Amino acid sequence: MIFLAFNILTSGVPLSMVCAVIGLAAAFYLIGVVVRSPSGNQRMREISGAIQEGAKAYLNRQVITISSIAVVIFILLFIFKDRPTAIGFVIGAFCSLSAGFIGMRIAVVANVRTTQAATESINKAMRMAFNGGAVTGLLVVGLALLSVSIFYTLVARIAGSHMAVNSLVGLALGASLISVFARLGGGIYTKAADVGADLVGKIEKGLEEDDPRNPATIADNVGDNVGDCAGMAADVFETYAVSLIGAILVGALTLPDNQAAVIYPFVLGGISVLGAILGVLFVNFAGGKPANVLMGGVVTSAIVSAILFWPATHYLFPTGVMIAGEMRSPTQLYWASLVGIIMTAVVVVITNYYTSMHYRPVQKIARASETGHATNIIAGLAVGQHATALPVGFIAIAILLSFHFGGLYGIAIAVMAMLSMAGIIISLDSFGPITDNAGGIAVMSKLPNEVRNVTDQLDAVGNTMKAVTKGYAIASAGLAALVLFGSYVQELKAHVTRNGQPFVFEFSLNDPKVIIGLFLGGLLPFIFTAFSMDAVGKAAGAVVREVRRQLQAHPGIMTGKDTPEYGTCVDIVTKAALREMIVPALLPLIFVVAVAVIPQLGPVVLGGLLVGTIVTGLFVAIAMTSGGGAWDNAKKFIEEGNLGGKGSFAHAAAITGDTVGDPYKDTAGPAINPMIKVVNILAILIIPIFF
Repeated sequence: MIFLAFNILTSGVPLSMVCAVIGLAAAFYLIGVVVRSPSGNQRMREISGAIQEGAKAYLNRQVITISSIAVVIFILLFIFKDRPTAIGFVIGAFCSLSAGFIGMRIAVVANVRTTQAATESINKAMRMAFNGGAVTGLLVVGLALLSVSIFYTLVARIAGSHMAVNSLVGLALGASLISVFARLGGGIYTKAADVGADLVGKIEKGLEEDDPRNPATIADNVGDNVGDCAGMAADVFETYAVSLIGAILVGALTLPDNQAAVIYPFVLGGISVLGAILGVLFVNFAGGKPANVLMGGVVTSAIVSAILFWPATHYLFPTGVMIAGEMRSPTQLYWASLVGIIMTAVVVVITNYYTSMHYRPVQKIARASETGHATNIIAGLAVGQHATALPVGFIAIAILLSFHFGGLYGIAIAVMAMLSMAGIIISLDSFGPITDNAGGIAVMSKLPNEVRNVTDQLDAVGNTMKAVTKGYAIASAGLAALVLFGSYVQELKAHVTRNGQPFVFEFSLNDPKVIIGLFLGGLLPFIFTAFSMDAVGKAAGAVVREVRRQLQAHPGIMTGKDTPEYGTCVDIVTKAALREMIVPALLPLIFVVAVAVIPQLGPVVLGGLLVGTIVTGLFVAIAMTSGGGAWDNAKKFIEEGNLGGKGSFAHAAAITGDTVGDPYKDTAGPAINPMIKVVNILAILIIPIFF
């Protein structure tokens, strides 16, 4: 056993690299599977090509916009921090952008092939959409693990392990900051197009979803990819990388003499890639209802990870480890990792309950639609706020248990274990926009109604899966941010003592500065979401005006004689999204730097700001994503023929609720996730600069 422990201890990081490469190889194999599949008739390929062209054009512009901001931050880090941290920032930013770009590219290839598969059977269509999403899932975990492990190894050899750990914060900041931009830009794009298309097309003109006569329909389909595929990929890449780096930081700061504490997160990450691959295999070979098969893949991945975590933990910590003056056994550390896996299952079940049309919350919103638009909105807001109680309660239990088993390091292990499920979870998230696009292609290609019925069934499953993955990302972000706050305190203490000064800072609620920090931090998510919602409203208004203009100027569009100018709406939304995302994305940087610079505030107020942002951000994000998902599926519940079905008064009210819920669940709510971590990472990064 000592020999095995020695091998894992010395080879843990290289082994994680091997696992990451295996994950990337599996992703590229799936790309081949998707690309070689039939892509339908000429009309289907033309529509898919238009969606692909619009998505590519948007992401190319987004890369240029973000890169100009990233260059400025790189120069500042190079001057005021150090070279490895600045290089780490570039690597994190590049990998985050790459994960989103590649994931989006394969999604727009998979959409038309899912439509073609739907002409044969629902299971074939489900597997095609899932495999397209699995490319993103495996790319995210493989790229995140590989980038962090290679960067850590190279810097450790060149500048020592201490510099390697410290410079990882730069990589985390790069990933997080780019994720905020990608989440906001993609979210503003997709929801502005969606809202604009629905308000005029559905409500004013009575058109069906994805009707080719709607000038905004191509922009709407493009938005599904740049928001839910590219944005979510960058988001979870950032969450995974930051969780891994946070666990490494805690291990290095709280257990400086135990190398296994730094290696352990890498090993957990490597195991998670193997678990994700087996989960993907399960989905491809199992039979049954799509929702059951997809959840079976999640369960398979969880079981594999839980089994392999046991020997890895015991081999790395054969005699236990001393944490905060108390000896912790390897079994206790294993229990901490198990808390993270169980927490994933809990979040999936809770979010599914609040957002699936099979349960009471969604049906309650649908029934409220019978009495009008206002009652639909009221019911949706109530469901979103109710949906915060159970997740937050279980997060508190997870914190208590993991801290009991391993202190702050135990919480870090639980977070890393929770993110071990990211590969399979993100596969489910990308499944949603792929099936949504597949339905749009079916309608615009005038395929039989049976095909649209298949894609609608998968789209309803995809809506729930998207809500589940957002809940997962937000819950894991809450735990990860807590770990980062602990790292902030430890890093501040280490910095002060290195300068020969006593550590006199106390984050006590008796200190008015802490309360001020809590207020400022609590304010940030509200200001952030306000700007995000405003951005969607402005962009959607521009789309509405353009759609109305086209329909008035060219009446033949409604009869099929004239062809809408799809590209005009795409261009409007692209410019609006890139313009409107900048201010809210920079808000967390402004808040943190402002508090650090003002002498009367300083590190204590900044510590309070971090906690305040975590607490209110968690509640606001869960309420928005769950409420938005419930609004969406309440509309689909009615469209299935319940409560009067399509065209009824209840349906019109449900469309209004869905329109309000769209920016909730796909723009403002999910973007809080990386915003929370940007605040915490930046606080750690600026300690030696300002304090």
